[in-house]
Amino acid sequence: MNASLSVAFVLCWSSGFIGAKLGAGTADASTLLMWRFLPLAVLLVAAAAFSRSAWRGLTPRAAGRQIAVGALSQSGYLLSVYYAIQLGVSSGTTALIDGVQPLVAGALAGPLLRQYVSRRQWLGLWLGLAGVATVTLADAGAAGAGVPWWAYFVPFLGMLSLVAATFLEGRSRAQVPPRVSLTIHCATSAVLFSALAAGAGAAAPPADSSFWLATAWLVVLPTFGGYGLYWLILRRSGITEVNTLMFLMAPVTAVWGALMFGEPFGPQTAVGLAVGLAAVVVVRRRGGAGRTRRRHARSGARPPAAARPTEVRR
Repeated sequence: MNASLSVAFVLCWSSGFIGAKLGAGTADASTLLMWRFLPLAVLLVAAAAFSRSAWRGLTPRAAGRQIAVGALSQSGYLLSVYYAIQLGVSSGTTALIDGVQPLVAGALAGPLLRQYVSRRQWLGLWLGLAGVATVTLADAGAAGAGVPWWAYFVPFLGMLSLVAATFLEGRSRAQVPPRVSLTIHCATSAVLFSALAAGAGAAAPPADSSFWLATAWLVVLPTFGGYGLYWLILRRSGITEVNTLMFLMAPVTAVWGALMFGEPFGPQTAVGLAVGLAAVVVVRRRGGAGRTRRRHARSGARPPAAARPTEVRR
């Protein structure tokens, strides 16, 4: 089940970069994002009236935290991704820059959440970075000289925004149901993007059918699929494992972009894909301590102190 969730998460999250490229030529980034979230927010808020039990116990403080998480993980992150692609940065390069996130999250997980990263996990994280760098050299070279140099720093802002949202959620003691958090996040994004588009005079959607195709793509795959699975896997497996899967986004997006848009995909990109897969295997592989705990669990004995899992404070 965990493997199936991981595969679905990688595909759905990668689809967001493809959808952003689909819509980049049809409208401004703020327009596309506004119409991605506005109908979705209306639908989710209306559905909340039929699931009032899920909203019981939601305190103003918890709601405020979810608004902040939504503003960071959806609004800040997506605006930087869409704007970078609008500037001419390719979908693969944008996904690749986003792949730096696991190292940042891994380095901060210990002091902030007491989820310390083992040497084996660090090995996998650095191996994943090597795969990301390999894809970068191939993908960035295909972006062309017409892209301004500073455009490549825009996705970094989104990556940092998503990392901040991840830790803000991780430090929360209140367990908010996924349907509630998704509704709050999407409503927050709808308000922010609508204000941004209206302020720029770009709120009116184009009549082009390709715009609505891209909008439907972005609502179904990356929002419900990728975004929902991100928080589900985060709560089940922790920050290190979910962020290690982010290493697969760049090579998967590169393959997808090659098949869908004819973007270059050569041996260097293939090597980066293989290294990214190896990184996931290294990090997700259980070590000796995990085997020791399973043996003691089967025998009914209490594991020794060295083999007990460290308590994670939230």
